[in-house]
Amino acid sequence: MKLDANTQDTSASGFSRDHFSREHSDHEQWIACHECDLVHTRVQVPSGQKATCRRCGATLYRRLANSMDRALALNLAALVLLVLSNSFPFLTLKFQGAMVENLFISGVIRLYQMGMGEISLLVLLTSLVFPLVNILGMIYVLLPLKLGFRPWFLAHVFGLADALRSWSLISVFMLGVLVSMVKLLELADIIPGVSLAAFVALMLVMAAAHASLDPEAVWQRMEKKHEKSGREDEPRHPKALPEDSVNPGAEWPTAAQLGLVSCHTCGKLLEDSGHHGQRCTRCGSGMHSRKRASLQQTWALLVSAVVMFIPANLYPAMTMHQLGQKGVSSTILGGVIYLIEQGSSGLALIIFFASIMVPALKLIILSGLLISVQQGWKWRPKDRTFLFRVTEVIGAWSMVDVYVVAVLVGLVNLGLLADVRAEIGMSFFGAVVVMTMLAAMRFDPRLIWDNLERQT
Repeated sequence: MKLDANTQDTSASGFSRDHFSREHSDHEQWIACHECDLVHTRVQVPSGQKATCRRCGATLYRRLANSMDRALALNLAALVLLVLSNSFPFLTLKFQGAMVENLFISGVIRLYQMGMGEISLLVLLTSLVFPLVNILGMIYVLLPLKLGFRPWFLAHVFGLADALRSWSLISVFMLGVLVSMVKLLELADIIPGVSLAAFVALMLVMAAAHASLDPEAVWQRMEKKHEKSGREDEPRHPKALPEDSVNPGAEWPTAAQLGLVSCHTCGKLLEDSGHHGQRCTRCGSGMHSRKRASLQQTWALLVSAVVMFIPANLYPAMTMHQLGQKGVSSTILGGVIYLIEQGSSGLALIIFFASIMVPALKLIILSGLLISVQQGWKWRPKDRTFLFRVTEVIGAWSMVDVYVVAVLVGLVNLGLLADVRAEIGMSFFGAVVVMTMLAAMRFDPRLIWDNLERQT
């Protein structure tokens, strides 16, 4: 469903900010697109549908029935499943009469023992700590709101939990487990454990919890917790301007043009004070019209990622030892070739795309976007914004190779019979994944559209 942006008839000289502000002084009925900064009037959307920006197509908000109740129930279930997935054997390996039971955390511990503390920490955070903090944070917020009281730091906890969703890579870890099992089929027998079943359920429940939550409903509930009217899980969306009040030839206003600033955390629109240190009145986050030093920070992260990308693909990622055989080291590309030789062309294609193509594409796309912004290009801004969305969606899947090594290291630990060790190439690759994800987060897509506002 497309939203109607607030518009006013303007003269040939351009947009009249004062006239707009005088006619529409209630910022509560507006929302600014987080990707192009266009201001829209909120409208009531049917349950299960979403409202999208009429200029760039970004999702502005959704309306979900019983959003908070469903999200609370699913997060409680996810907490139970996370405990179960760490309480029983995850995988069991049988090799020439020897048996190794693997716990969820085994790979993390063994990576640390090998001196690969940086990879151990990365796996621990993204597969266990961040998902746990996300789940606990959501419960900390949703349960008190359900019971009618407000604990300390509610807005800060919700902002943190919501931000960690991008770093909670349960589904990517599950793909890494699948690839690891395929790699070991020729070497030994693999027996799935109780924790693996719990982990699969956890992946599905967390995905459902994320899909069922309407963040705007939570923010509005926190802000208006004492109000009696209206359902607590349905955001207030005033009616849009009538269709016949929209002038197709008028200039669509942006928040920056109106002297407004949108909170990066909760989306609330406020008057831009122009002072450093302005805080959101709803969540307490710092307010900035654009991400500060976005171009410089994104360039710094991209250059660092390019430097790391070269040794990540040249140095071996892991070494496998078997009784009576010399240790075989393999690079990331070597792992892809091995899967093809094992007849798993589908998985090989996934690994090739996730571990080689995705990082390379992110580096190319983000570099192109940065250059286009700095050169003031006005060419196809909607398509460039779409490319930015692609980098956000696909970036985390590059972690699959890191998880493959973590699972293999924890499972294949039979001393002289068979052993897998992580190598320095995986440390470089982990750095590439983190830096490209951070680069995508630091890039501000509204800069693409700012060039359209500049008159040449």
